[in-house]
Formats: sequence, C-alpha cells, structure tokens
Amino acid sequence: MKSKLAVLKIIFYPILFLWSVGPLFSQEETANFPPPENPVSISATRATGNLTIDGRLEEDDWNRAEPVTNFFRVEPVQGGPIKNPTTVRVLYDDKNLYFGIFAADSMGKKGVRMQDLRRDFDNGDNDVFGIQIDAQNTKQYAVSFQTTPYGNQLDLQSFNDNNRDEDWNALWRVRAQRMDDGYYAEFAIPFKSIRYDKPKEGVPVSWGITFYRLARKDFEKTVFPAIPQSFSENRMVYAAKLTGLEVPPPSANIRVEPYALYQYDENKTGSTVTDKLSDPKIGGDVKWAINPNAVLDLTINTDFAQADVDRAVNNLERFNIFFPERRQFFLENSGIWAGASNFRVRPFFSRTIGLSNAFNATPAPLDIGARYTDRDENRTIAALAVRQRETDDSPGSTFGVARYTKNYGKENNIGAMITYRRDDSMGVLGLENQDNTTISIDGLIRPKPDVTLTYLFSTSLDSETGNTGFSGRISATSRTNAYYMGYISDIVSSDYTPGMGFVFQKDVVTHSPGGYAIVRPKWLPFVRRWDPGVFFNYFHDFEDFGNFQQANLYIFPIYTWFKDNSFVEASFTPTWQNINFDFAPLGLQIEEGNYNYTRYTLKYNSDQSKKLSASFGYDFGNFYNGTRNTATAGLRYAPLPHISFTADYEHNNINGLGILQEDLDTELYTGSLRLALNPRVQLSTFYQYNSFGEQGRWNVRFSWEYMPLSFIYLVFNDTHTNIFDPVQQSTQFISKITLLKQF
Repeated sequence: MKSKLAVLKIIFYPILFLWSVGPLFSQEETANFPPPENPVSISATRATGNLTIDGRLEEDDWNRAEPVTNFFRVEPVQGGPIKNPTTVRVLYDDKNLYFGIFAADSMGKKGVRMQDLRRDFDNGDNDVFGIQIDAQNTKQYAVSFQTTPYGNQLDLQSFNDNNRDEDWNALWRVRAQRMDDGYYAEFAIPFKSIRYDKPKEGVPVSWGITFYRLARKDFEKTVFPAIPQSFSENRMVYAAKLTGLEVPPPSANIRVEPYALYQYDENKTGSTVTDKLSDPKIGGDVKWAINPNAVLDLTINTDFAQADVDRAVNNLERFNIFFPERRQFFLENSGIWAGASNFRVRPFFSRTIGLSNAFNATPAPLDIGARYTDRDENRTIAALAVRQRETDDSPGSTFGVARYTKNYGKENNIGAMITYRRDDSMGVLGLENQDNTTISIDGLIRPKPDVTLTYLFSTSLDSETGNTGFSGRISATSRTNAYYMGYISDIVSSDYTPGMGFVFQKDVVTHSPGGYAIVRPKWLPFVRRWDPGVFFNYFHDFEDFGNFQQANLYIFPIYTWFKDNSFVEASFTPTWQNINFDFAPLGLQIEEGNYNYTRYTLKYNSDQSKKLSASFGYDFGNFYNGTRNTATAGLRYAPLPHISFTADYEHNNINGLGILQEDLDTELYTGSLRLALNPRVQLSTFYQYNSFGEQGRWNVRFSWEYMPLSFIYLVFNDTHTNIFDPVQQSTQFISKITLLKQF
C-alpha cells in the first residue's frame, strides 16, 4: 500500500505543482485578454478599374483603399514595437475579393526565409502572410488563404481553433514580388470560393476577418486585430469586422473536374512477372454550391493516383499506429466529423473507404461517392455516401455517414453522428452480408477563451459479432500565455467495433493529466520560450476495471525554443508495463509479466528555416527485460527555394529482449528531393529503405498546375524487398490529367 501511495505522489505532485505555480508566471503585459465587446472594423473599397494580379499593386485603386497597419505582436513576446511592419488594403468588384499586402523587411530580399515552393507549405519555417475569413459569422469556423514572398499557396479550414484541414483546396490566385525593402503580395479570391449567408435587404454585409504575418528570420509573428499569444489567428471570436462589401447575389456555382488517367502495374517474384495491369480510366468530381450555405460534392470512378504515399514505421509499442488520410476527396471538410482531432478513437475514419485493408492500403476502386455540407452560423448538416467495388480479396461495400452539429453561445456546439457500413456477401471468400452502425454524441464547451471542454460518446452495433460496444472521450484544457494544463480520458470497450472508424486499442481506459509552464525568461535573452512540464498516462482494462495495463510519466524539465526557433529537449519517462497478452514487437516475443524501466530522450534541431538545417535525437534506456537505444538524425539543404533535399536516418539497437533475450538492429533510411521551376511546376522524389523486412520504396511525382487547380501528373512507384536483388517487386507508372472549370 505504501509503495502505491509513493507512486501516486510521484505522479500527482508535479502536476499539482504546475497547477499552483502556473498562474504565477503571468505578467500583466503578457496575460490573456477577452474578446472585444465591439470588434474593430475595416472597410473594403470597390475597384473602379481592372486589376492585374501580378503582386505589384500599381493600379490607382490600391491607393484609394484604406490601409490597415495596426498589427499586434504575439511573438517572440506579446505586445510592444514591431520590427517588420505590414500594410494591408482590401478591394472588391463584382466577382472577386482582393487583398494587397506590403510586408516590410529590415533586410529586404536578404531577409527572406523560404524552404521550398510546394503548395500547402510548412507555415512555421517560411515567411508567411495569411488571411482568415469567417463569412458566416459563426465565430467557430474560418477559411484561411496564405502565401509567401514567392507566391506559394496554402488554404485551409479551421474548426473552433481546435483542429484544421490543410488539404482543403479552393480556387483563388496570388502573386508576390520581392523588393529591396520587403515583399508585396496580391490576392484575388472569387466570391464563389467563399461560403457566406445570403445578404438581407437593408442590412450591411459584415464578415469576420483576421490577418497574420510571420517574419521568420526574427520569428516575429504579428496579427490583426489583437489576439492573445496563447491562441492562433483562427480564434475568430477576436476577429475584426470587414464592412463595405457589396457581395453578388447567389447564382449557379458549379465546379467540374474531370480526369483521364493511364496506369501500368507490374508485380514480380524474382525475375518472373506474376501480375500485370494496363488500365486507362476516366472519371471526375463535381462540386455544386446549391446556395451560399450548402454544397454537394459528387465523385465518379474516383482515383487517387497522385496521393502521397505512407511512410514506413517500425512499431515497438502495444498500440495500433494511426496513418493519416491523404486523399483529397475525403480530406475536404473532414474536420466536421465527430472525433476529427482524436488520434486514439474515431467513430468515422475515411481510410476505411477505398482500401481493402486500412492499414496496408491495398486499393479498392470506388464507383461513386457523394458528400453534402450545409453550414450557417447556427448549425451544420453533413452527409457522405460512397460505393466501393468488389475486388479479389474484399467484398463490395456501401458506406454512409450523417452528421448534425448545433452551435450555441459564443463558441459552444453539440453534435450527433451516425455511420453505416454494409459489406456484401462474397461466396468465393465464404462471406455473408454484414452490417455495422455507430451512433455518436459529441460537443465542445468553451466557458471562457482559455478553457476548452470536449466530450465524445459512441456506441457500435455489429452484425458479425452480434455485440454492442462503447467508446468515449472527455477532455478539459486550460491554455494561457503562462501555462497549459489538461486532462484527457479515453474509454474503449472490448466489443466496440466501428466498421468505418479507428481505435488504437480495445478494452482500455486511459487517464492523461498533465501540463507545462510557459516561461519567457528575460534573463536569458537567447531563449524565446521554455516549457518545463509533466504528463502522466495511465491505462487499465475496461471490462476488468481495476486491471492495470501500463503507465508512464513523461517529465521534460528542458523543452526549450531559442530566439531563432531552434529547439532542445531533455526528458525521461519512467514506465510500468503489465504484459498479459501475446506481444512480439518486431517479432521479438515478450514474456508475460510486469516490467518497470525508464527511458531517456535527448533531442535537438537547428533553425529549420535556414538553407542548411539539422536535427538529432537519442532515445535510450531499458526496454522490458532488455535495452533499446534509438538514434535519429535529419539533414535538410535548400540552397534556393527551387531546390530542397532532405535525408533522415533511424537506428534501433535492441539487446537481450524477450523470452529468448534476442538482439536486433534496424535501420530506416529516408531521402527526398524536390525541384521546382515555380510554385506551379514541381518534381518530387522520395525513397525509403527499412532493413527490417529489407523493403524499399520509391515515389517520384511530377506535377504541373497548368491552370488554377488543373494538373498534369506523372507518377512512378516502386516497392521491393531487396534493393540489390529484389525477391518481390511491384512497379507502377501513372499519367493523369485533370481540368477544373467553375461556372
């Protein structure tokens, strides 16, 4: 009993300490502040002439537009003078909303930090300017349009400043020009690409809007209007009002995107061809904005040939690995589904569609799919239906999901979701018809800006097992400029079987309290932020509620960003394991029993925005009844934004592990090269080799955006089991052309 009390003290005393001292780090000038009662207003000006989107802002209309200059600094410290000021002007005409930006830079062209020219770039390691628009005044949803000094495009959807979809693509244009005193950027965003409520006669149009800029060389982030440092630019309760607009009346808004594709596949065993496919294909997508709130998407004979490939992972833990969705049709609006930001339990996970096995990504063709979304300031209605074709190793399947969310208060919502999956009978495999349904209730409560409560409760009904299962999550977090504190608990019963979802483990209950202080020490001028803290993760059975599974205490006294945003971590993780099941990570059988051990971690990465950057990590210590040392290293070289090379290495050294006290060494090599003529013409190559299984994988992809969101793709994929003398080899070549027309 005394030993258990001692463990509890070790667990909770650091957490209670952070809860008690966290607020002491707050200072008046850096504290959170509430949203304004009367938001600041800015006005858009109607353009009288034609605007050429070239990033030069030379037309007279730009001189007539009202300048917005009163940005607020949030990094490296909140408030105070701005080293790199920004000016924004807003124009509009009958078709487009225009933004003209001048981003002054104390070093001019020499101050530009850019990593590459890809679309949907990393907005933490580049110079960035972004626009966030809440045209329906929900204060819970925003679309963001971002660019760089080279005119890259990034567009995303943000939901409650809680999760976001960076793979959402809208039709818009931007061009940029770099000058000796900074850079200019010119945006043209069609009204048809923005969802807004139908204007009411006699009522002025007013949209929520924020701007932000990151001057990366100084890691200076500024926003308009003022938003506390602990929140992002997507926290739309702080948004300004964009007024003066005369938006066009709703009209037919149809976007058609047909494609034509040729695919060649060849599988070999040794030098013998075992399977060959030569297949032309046509299909496409249609997007119909029925009205400013409602959108219907259709996809026919869907193909995802250009989607990025999964990276190999050596899993040494007891949980299933979550592989993210990479296919565009399912990524758009994915943040609306219940559990969208949860990587442990998702009642709906779109990777179960179009794949005969969601974890090895064996493709299954999709005949047709439809998605409907209807959103206004009060509620969201959404539905998705997809028909998956039968393959040699999987039956034909029908998928459906329906979602309703109700907004209330300033930032609160409650929602319900139903998923249904029906797998057809398949005599060859001896399969009967199977049905699976989940019903989920979830919500978000934000009683004040720095406190967020979320909940999710889900039940599944499966015809194959005849059982009903349950899962759920509750979380409570407090985020201020001085500290973060949170508690998360997940529950999954042994019978919870979401046929369209993902679970990291069944028959488990988790408790994860923890937090960290946020210290910006003036006495260490080279340190931007120091976040010492602790998180405790405790797992036990759901069915046998008191049966312990595992626990760990993640303690990180050194978790520090320097002024250039380089980073260092030193942490240790005491771990307790109860192995009472068949467990063999990487084929090394672990004997059932109890294990106690501690892991230690050291990490460092240099300033990732520089032309040459590096990262290093070393994770070491005991591991069950043996030892494991894991070393990682990464190198990135980008002499120009047009050329980017990365190389990563992971080495696992395992000794004396398992019943047989075996030794094992694994290496994982990853390399990539990206060449870009400009943001619209790019060639990317990727290679990965995993010594465990001796599997290698090539992915080479050429893309040309010859018109806005219209692409030509050339893709080469190769997977083999031995790089020098392949035993198994799969080769694929794909050529694809898409054409987007908006009416």
